[in-house]
Amino acid sequence: MLDKSLPYIDFFMKRKKGAEAPVYNLPDAYKFVLFKSGDEKSWAEIETSVLEFDSETEAVEYFKNNFLPSVTEPEKRILFIETNDGEKVATATAALCPCENKTPWIHWVSVKPKHQGIGLGKALISKVTHMLLELDGDCDFYLHTQTWSHRAVRIYKKFGFEIIKDQQICHSKTNNGDYEQAVSILNNL
Repeated sequence: MLDKSLPYIDFFMKRKKGAEAPVYNLPDAYKFVLFKSGDEKSWAEIETSVLEFDSETEAVEYFKNNFLPSVTEPEKRILFIETNDGEKVATATAALCPCENKTPWIHWVSVKPKHQGIGLGKALISKVTHMLLELDGDCDFYLHTQTWSHRAVRIYKKFGFEIIKDQQICHSKTNNGDYEQAVSILNNL
């Protein structure tokens, strides 16, 4: 869940070509599944549970109007973790920026709070990293995050992601990115 007790500073992280891509497996009660039509409701439930949106209705609208249209091949790129009972509890996307360079990105990484702390985040980042490597080759790729996601930042670092100073990559910009302040906050946790 987002830690909104910290100042909000968004920033980019970059995984350089050739960086290590460790493998973390899911616990036995979970499996990976790819997006299919109708999964926007599950995506909205997950993202609302981690406080990215105030309501599931708002999240579904965002998904339909902003996110889904920007994802090429959603059935190959939007990943979920599902329980053996069929509940989708985590998501991440192996996206491509719509810019000329088609830069690979990891987007919208979230795990429902009651399923956090058991290794799902590591397994999710492992799987989506390997998806990007398979789909787009071993190249530099990025993610956009914030100080409120400091627990996830520690996971991203295990996969070679480092905070970078850039405030714009492709069509994405940081809103109030301040590299030095973000690094200071994260180093003091």
